[in-house]
Amino acid sequence: MRKFLFTLAFSALATSALAQTAPVSGEVTKINEAQGKITLKHGPIKNLDMDGMTMVFAVADPAMLKTVKSGDKVSFEADRVNGRLTVTKIEKAK
Repeated sequence: MRKFLFTLAFSALATSALAQTAPVSGEVTKINEAQGKITLKHGPIKNLDMDGMTMVFAVADPAMLKTVKSGDKVSFEADRVNGRLTVTKIEKAK
């Protein structure tokens, strides 16, 4: 029984680790400060099971939109927040 519980706990931890966000490379194509949205051309986003594409994201903090501009190459993290695809972290690529 103890071995079963250990295996079950390890499986749960491994699954949650796979769902964590990871940095994604992209390019800013549009910023809409009024609506708190950013359009990004990006590579695959594994934690969202999403292929590379260009799409609009909400931003977790509207102040993030002031740190980038259209045409910037960026590294970002995205997740599903309250049912919306949301950029949770963004910075200019180095």
